Amino acid sequence: QGQATGAIKGVINMIRSLLKQYPTSIIAVVFDAKGKTFRNDMYDQYKANRPPMPDDLRSQIAPIHAIIRAMGLPLLIVADVEADDVIGTLAQQAWQQQIPTLISTGDKDMTQLVNEHVTLLNTMTHETLDIEGVKNKFGLPPERIIDYLALMGDKSDNIPGVPGVGPKTAVKWLQEFGSLNNLVARADEIKGKAGETF
Repeated sequence: QGQATGAIKGVINMIRSLLKQYPTSIIAVVFDAKGKTFRNDMYDQYKANRPPMPDDLRSQIAPIHAIIRAMGLPLLIVADVEADDVIGTLAQQAWQQQIPTLISTGDKDMTQLVNEHVTLLNTMTHETLDIEGVKNKFGLPPERIIDYLALMGDKSDNIPGVPGVGPKTAVKWLQEFGSLNNLVARADEIKGKAGETF
């Protein structure tokens, strides 16, 4: 019938692989809801530069949802909230109850959730990130990732950062000053061109 199936096959195979690897685990699958979120209300340019989803991908979303439900898995889609925020909330609740949690994602933003009970797994690259893994990959502990992202901004989400600040400068500053709050408080100590813009 000409229906594209690449995304369907990829997502369902990933879920089946996780179920096979972690057969006794509680699992939830989280998708973005249609439309804008509270983040768009906070910043009207949020994701404004993103092109619309291609039609052949959009046509696969409903079948993916149907298959996930047919597999008997809970599918969470929360209106006005991004899937990332739902995942973050669940991870925080699990952490508070000291429940070991694995988040299957390739999104660098999620590394801020890693702690002694929360680990990330990228099923595409088979990379696992625990606390040490985040430190090795980014040069910073998970609790500093939010500061790191704030300094750099995020082109994919159309979020501006500090002009001229890339990954190396952000890591250097946070290693030196410890946190974004300390960095702001001691901004007069920052040298060079980046210091002028900060």
